[in-house]
Amino acid sequence: MQIQDTYDVVVLGSGLAGLTAALAAALEGADVALLEKAELIGGTTALSGAGIWIPANPIAAEKGIEDSLEEGAAYLESLSNGMILPELAEALISGGPGFVEFLHENTDLRLRLVEGYPDYHPEHPGGKAGGGRTLEPGLFSFAGMEQWIDRIGGDIQRIVLTEMPLGGGTGVVAPEVLAAREEAAEEGLGRALVGGVLKACLAQGIRVETRCRALRLRTVEHRVVGVEVETDDGMRTVGARAVVLATGGFEYDPDLVRDFLRGPLTRPIGAPTNTGDGLRMAMRVGARLGNMREAWWSPMVPCPGTRRDGVPAAMLSSRERALPGSIMVNRYGRRFANEAANYNAFGGAFHHLDESKLDYPNLPAYMIFDQSTVDRFGVFGGRPGAPVPDWVESAPTLDALAAALGLPVDAVLGSVARFNEYAERGVDPDFSRGSSAFDRFPGGRMSDPDSPHATLGPVRTAPFYAVEVVSSALGTKGGPRTDTAGRVVDVDGEVIAGLYAAGNVMANPSGMVYGGAGATLAVAGIWGMRAGRAAVADCVQVSELHC
Repeated sequence: MQIQDTYDVVVLGSGLAGLTAALAAALEGADVALLEKAELIGGTTALSGAGIWIPANPIAAEKGIEDSLEEGAAYLESLSNGMILPELAEALISGGPGFVEFLHENTDLRLRLVEGYPDYHPEHPGGKAGGGRTLEPGLFSFAGMEQWIDRIGGDIQRIVLTEMPLGGGTGVVAPEVLAAREEAAEEGLGRALVGGVLKACLAQGIRVETRCRALRLRTVEHRVVGVEVETDDGMRTVGARAVVLATGGFEYDPDLVRDFLRGPLTRPIGAPTNTGDGLRMAMRVGARLGNMREAWWSPMVPCPGTRRDGVPAAMLSSRERALPGSIMVNRYGRRFANEAANYNAFGGAFHHLDESKLDYPNLPAYMIFDQSTVDRFGVFGGRPGAPVPDWVESAPTLDALAAALGLPVDAVLGSVARFNEYAERGVDPDFSRGSSAFDRFPGGRMSDPDSPHATLGPVRTAPFYAVEVVSSALGTKGGPRTDTAGRVVDVDGEVIAGLYAAGNVMANPSGMVYGGAGATLAVAGIWGMRAGRAAVADCVQVSELHC
């Protein structure tokens, strides 16, 4: 088959940012190619829970939840620490409702509310303690596109975020319901989101090519006119009137991690193709960089197994460390943070530097929990009372557990005793655990969401369990600066003609902030939509569009 070598718009990367950019450009009449480095489609999006954080969204409004763009903007500003550019924050907040409309009008996806899911810092101005901003795509049927099922990353999940413990559900779906979903080829979470937008892209005639790694942008007189790509058949040049970078972050490149990130990243967890290709391409053509020290930080629990993409398995530890009967200690056996804090904020605790020893005292860290947590809530995907996985360390006493972990026994016993006293009182003067509605959400859905005891419970019921928790990230969030339409700018702030960026490859408009569940995908989708549209509009202005 003859491979076309020139397009109006070439999109690099097939996560939500790339798929949305490609679809938006095609809907504007462009001839579009989407090139993916990996063998599998979907990037980190396919591995995600598919939450999308949208303030003032129409789905919440239909349910009578009061919110506004002004409140969303005030919320981001209250968390910004001066790192958010006001015009980009405004574009992020104002673009959310339009992105929901874009998906509903142009794909088979129908977003729905993850009810009750609080913002990550709901007590800040503009925050929402009762939820209303996190949406999910629901189930998507792959009927009619079965040939793509094995070409999308992640594992098949016939469950949605709302049904999972992390989203407020039990994690248990009746076998007959799962069987019906399998019969209908229905899936949820990240693969559903990828599948829905991919289907729309294919319907628009977008060429999707995998195992096609972009290495270098081609320029003529300071304008991007194409990209050099590496395929199984060797190198080739693909011409384009506009190139959209949606290649993900750089968390799998040790040199870039060392040079740019603010603190240690023990092991990444996103798509392994996130090695900074887009960042390097942008740097070569003079792009201005921003937000380079930041990532979507995420404590992870390593566990046995290997994903389809070859990455060692790990589990997000958000729920278990927030449940009553759990505590975290560092390698000195000391408690060091609010265990129930959102995962991005908790990442900062791993970055604390001992000014005398010049090391990171909170790595490694360990989550300790007792049998009461297992009996009441279940852990690591198990039902309440279900056996704890055999890869979890266990012991009949706390001192035996501490010794098995190689931790100072007296320090662990002292930390637990102090925590237990606070848990009985329902007040944590050391780290304020339980003071936020977000802290109480994981346990509160099965007890009292307004009580600090939804997260504060003593660690005293034998046997006792522990797992190591490592510093990870869902992806980095620094890269080339863009304007509000996704146009990449150079070191002087001037637009680099023909170059656009969206998603984790770009300098994220939210700075160090993680506003709520789904903020990563919100940025990817909104900037992808804007970049795809701008790429076509800019081509039309110079009379270069084929169509």
